Amino acid sequence: MTVEHLQHVQSLGGSYRQGLRLLNGGVFSVPAKNLQALASHPDVAYVAPNRPVHASNDYFEMTVGADIVQSSGWDGAGIGVAVIDSGISDHPDLHDPATGKSRVVYSQTFVPNTDTNDEYGHGTHVAGIIAGNGTQSGGKANAGYEIYGVAPNVKLINLKVLDKNGSGQDSYLVSALQRAIALKSTYNIRVINLSLGRAVFESYKLDPLCQAVEQAWKAGIVVIVAAGNEGRNNSFNTNAYGLITAPANDPYVITVGAMRTMDDYWKSDDLIATYSSKGRNSF
Repeated sequence: MTVEHLQHVQSLGGSYRQGLRLLNGGVFSVPAKNLQALASHPDVAYVAPNRPVHASNDYFEMTVGADIVQSSGWDGAGIGVAVIDSGISDHPDLHDPATGKSRVVYSQTFVPNTDTNDEYGHGTHVAGIIAGNGTQSGGKANAGYEIYGVAPNVKLINLKVLDKNGSGQDSYLVSALQRAIALKSTYNIRVINLSLGRAVFESYKLDPLCQAVEQAWKAGIVVIVAAGNEGRNNSFNTNAYGLITAPANDPYVITVGAMRTMDDYWKSDDLIATYSSKGRNSF
């Protein structure tokens, strides 16, 4: 971004707010009447609103076979997982039992005027699903009743993008993804989790969130994104199909919906949860 570009924005009555290097762009405030003029500039590839995003995956009841994986010794040791969410509060299940130290090794907020603590509860909930070690439910001494996360020995990178109401903006997410990529080598970040999203407004080839998660994928990080909670939305008379949210609609991420376990351990009778967003080819 050059001085000429900034001057062009200013000439349209706009102002610079934030740079987004990951997208080779930025956040600007520009009068609506001048947006077309901005979009027509030869150096502008696309103009998108700084849309609000919200938490997804508020309910978690899935059988994923994590106990079998852990019994083989795969517990996430040495791996970093970046949780881009509402923050992560200090919790004993996220501590190292041997040292008592938190396994949240890095924290940063991208929400203005907040700290990195979880004021909404969603991020801590997600972190527990990923990395809880069962300390508060008895741990290994309470076999059969302990509540573990999928990878109870991973290190967590806490990147806060949602406020106390569970809301954020596109720019917060892009900034957090940018930071996760920068920290990849420092904390061996192999996975980024985004249990959040917003409606789809344009092709994934133009959507800023989709372009940002693709950059993470290109950096060698697996990106996991919630499909969304629009499964009961029949506004388009599609029986709620085709309502996966962004950036879960991007082909470079692993999109995760919700399912019903039918109160047993058999996967053959599992069903998609009614509230889960679904692609048009889902069953």
